[in-house]
Amino acid sequence: MKRFDHFNATTVEEAVTLLNESEGPSYVIAGGSDLMGCLKDNLWMESPERIVNLKTIPGLKELHVDDDGLHIGAMVTLTEIAESDTVKEQWPGLAEAARRTGSPLLRNMGTIAGNICQENRCWYYRYPDKIGGRIDCVRKGGKRCLAVPGDHRFHSIFGQVNKCIAVNPSDTAPALVALEATIKTTKRDIPVDEFFSAEMGAQSTVLDRDEIVTEIIIPTPKAGSFSAFEKIAYRKSIDFAIVNCAVSITIKDDKVTAARICLNGVHNNPRRCETSEELLIGKKLTDAVAQEAGELAVAEAKPLFQNIYKVQMAKTIVTDTLLECNN
Repeated sequence: MKRFDHFNATTVEEAVTLLNESEGPSYVIAGGSDLMGCLKDNLWMESPERIVNLKTIPGLKELHVDDDGLHIGAMVTLTEIAESDTVKEQWPGLAEAARRTGSPLLRNMGTIAGNICQENRCWYYRYPDKIGGRIDCVRKGGKRCLAVPGDHRFHSIFGQVNKCIAVNPSDTAPALVALEATIKTTKRDIPVDEFFSAEMGAQSTVLDRDEIVTEIIIPTPKAGSFSAFEKIAYRKSIDFAIVNCAVSITIKDDKVTAARICLNGVHNNPRRCETSEELLIGKKLTDAVAQEAGELAVAEAKPLFQNIYKVQMAKTIVTDTLLECNN
């Protein structure tokens, strides 16, 4: 790990000033479960000059319900979300997504903002510099995505973004998309559908380098609304998802009146299944309808030969997550 300056910010404003005053690259640290790995493996093309600690800022760890819905401070841990009775009762899809993220130790450390802002987990991009030198994939200045001709077992089944087929690794991201969250930052309010952007290069969000997530707001569920989350991973207790899915639906008079479905682990960004959502409107959520929605969700899939198995997984998990809302 290369040397850097460490600052304990006492306010959000001070944290932004510290980021702006840095002559070289700078990063914030929340829980640190992703950042520390990046630092130890010398992940970035330019090593950070300073790290700004957000844990010393009061007011970022609040989780409460207001008139407009659930407010989650950026520093609220995944454990706190998973164990909140309020979240489990009104936003069960999010509670389950937080509960299924990593191990208990990582959930105790990891924050909700850190989980949605983490770097991708492609082994070419993440290859430790100390083992054999930098592997220059397309996100690190190379000319091509090395996973395409190489090992792409867990990569995108919906094609490339800027030549890259790495997938978004977050478990809470699809739940926030399904629940129509708003991401509040030091500069703006960002609808969650506009927050994730692999088009930005190495980073996975639209955040500017001096922009900090401060809060996440999720609207109060309408009457007759249900949400659910499912995940497929090799080891249920710790692994990143091979495929995960979150669903939020509203049912009135036994018919679906609103639906949001989001897959993750299948593309560079969390992927809305809009054709599946349209199919559901006005229909009773039967097994047959849920299966058809699953098929539509992967109709545009472009798998490579090593990850074609993920198409069936994605199809099935959409069906299963929808039917979970019937229970």
